[in-house]
Amino acid sequence: MVEAPSAAPATVVVPLTQTLCANAPATSVTVVSKQTVRPDGASAVGDVKLSVSDMPMLSCHYIQKGLFFPPPGVPIASLVSSLVCALSRALAVFPALAGRLVTLDDGRIVIRCDGVAVEFYHAVAPALSLGDFLVPNADVPTRLTKDLFPMDRTVSYDGHRRPLTSFQLTVLGDGAVFVGFVANHAVVDGTSFWHFFNTWAGLCRGTPVQPPDLRRNFFGDSTAVIRFPGGAGPAVTFDADAPLRERVLHFSAAAIRELKAKANQWKRSDKFAEANGKHVDETKAHGGYREISSFQSLCAHIWRAVTRSRRLLAADATTTFRMAVNCRHRLRPAISPLYFGNAIQSVATTATVAELASNDLRWAAARLNATVVAHEDGAIRRAAAEWEAAPRCFPLGNPDGAALTMGSSPRFPMYDGNDFGWGRAIAVRSGRANKFDGKMSAFPGQAGDGSVDVEFCLAPDTMARLLGDHEFLQYVSRAP
Repeated sequence: MVEAPSAAPATVVVPLTQTLCANAPATSVTVVSKQTVRPDGASAVGDVKLSVSDMPMLSCHYIQKGLFFPPPGVPIASLVSSLVCALSRALAVFPALAGRLVTLDDGRIVIRCDGVAVEFYHAVAPALSLGDFLVPNADVPTRLTKDLFPMDRTVSYDGHRRPLTSFQLTVLGDGAVFVGFVANHAVVDGTSFWHFFNTWAGLCRGTPVQPPDLRRNFFGDSTAVIRFPGGAGPAVTFDADAPLRERVLHFSAAAIRELKAKANQWKRSDKFAEANGKHVDETKAHGGYREISSFQSLCAHIWRAVTRSRRLLAADATTTFRMAVNCRHRLRPAISPLYFGNAIQSVATTATVAELASNDLRWAAARLNATVVAHEDGAIRRAAAEWEAAPRCFPLGNPDGAALTMGSSPRFPMYDGNDFGWGRAIAVRSGRANKFDGKMSAFPGQAGDGSVDVEFCLAPDTMARLLGDHEFLQYVSRAP
């Protein structure tokens, strides 16, 4: 454990020119200052090598997530100072986030933890209030939320010349604030992202924090590299400018319990094995069959509904539901839950459109469950070996129009642990990074009661049909 320092660090912030654009639109978010922040103390870590799970993310956008808070009740100057001082301390705990990517002569890419400064922005939006961003029964106002984050649509490979992290505090006209965090996706996955966010908040309010595990023990001895001719680096693998609608839908704890109960209504028969086509270890099963989780039940409900809404898909078309699996506890031996970096692998479950339409929730949930259950130590090692044999960037996107990708997790501590001293956050929101038709992100409900918020990004016609699907909407409710 690292104790929170009792005093602010020595000079770590270099103020830059502070200007307010006089002719900015009244509804805009305007940056009024930018500061450079360095870690509170030199790092002894040296180079941190990218792993077989980090390198595929070089073609992904930086992660962009943040939190709305009620008015903090302290002067803004004090607020900015407190955040910057705590950020400097947090970067000393996570020295890799203040580094840069460097490609060595042999093609390996490392994080050079040399304490290069990161950027902290202070922005204001005096004509906007919380109600302009959190509108009930409406799409996310992406033209506004995109300005809550710096480094919009920066590709992770650009960490060779750009900071690996960036931060923005936006103060709204009603006094509410948004704290935005942007991080290179080749450096962190969601687990490490929220570990740092929790650490920053903890240091801000003066509580002990847990440092990350910087050992490269997730296939860290691999010699595989990705080579980019000319050093230009990769681009994202999807059309970032395709038209999308974005909406956050709330699923109450009661609704999720009902979905889980339906998904687990299996009799002792061969149906489970038939649905999955995979062996299930009955010694670990519930009632003779592996219990399907709440989240798998919710994902099955979403998979069936979105596929119904894509009416142009042929009955024999294959639809894919893809999600990221945290490998930290699945490896044998397991690696630390505080392992820093990407320790995830993408797993895919497939079914034809006709199969999803002709079978019920239980069938779809059983397929998702079998995919996740099967992804244990052996499967993780096989996937790593396959990647090493043919190194490549991860093909994020929906090229055939029939895929769904679930990102983030309702298990991430987005609300718990992110109290900066002003109370519990009001809502999570994300930027424009890594969004395409069929991309979804799951957040824990704000109340901490087992509810889940899902951010849907869909083609406009698909979203319109989904929002008119009564079978789907019976489990959707308004967030409290």
